[in-house]
Amino acid sequence: MSHLHFYFHDIIGGRNPTAIRVAEAPSTKTSETVFGAVVMMDDPLTENPEATSKLVGRAQGIYSFASQSEVAFLMNLNFVFMEGKYNGSTLSILGRNAVFSDVREMPVVGGSGIFRFARGYALAKTHSLDNTTAVVEYNVYVIHY
Repeated sequence: MSHLHFYFHDIIGGRNPTAIRVAEAPSTKTSETVFGAVVMMDDPLTENPEATSKLVGRAQGIYSFASQSEVAFLMNLNFVFMEGKYNGSTLSILGRNAVFSDVREMPVVGGSGIFRFARGYALAKTHSLDNTTAVVEYNVYVIHY
């Protein structure tokens, strides 16, 4: 079993966004939960919460606003590691992320490289949030061969 700890930076504004809305339902404009919007991302993963912290990987994938009653995402993403013993390996996450819950749990459904046959879970906790950037702390626990 491995425990990984890192920070995810989802940048939706500014000069160099890492997450971009690629589709939306007509009702998205009137929905308080942005239900029906789809976002493609290539977010940095860092050792510490500061954007200037050491880059350890990228979170690449799609999240969609999947609830009509709260801000909750369907997350489909790969953590692509670029540093240390996990360099070149990936973990795949597929699950629900209720954004305003203190801690969100999502399943690890697979991986590659050192994480072949991976199973486990990821705990996400919002570190900071403003108009353009969400920084999320991740603790990932994974069993692999």
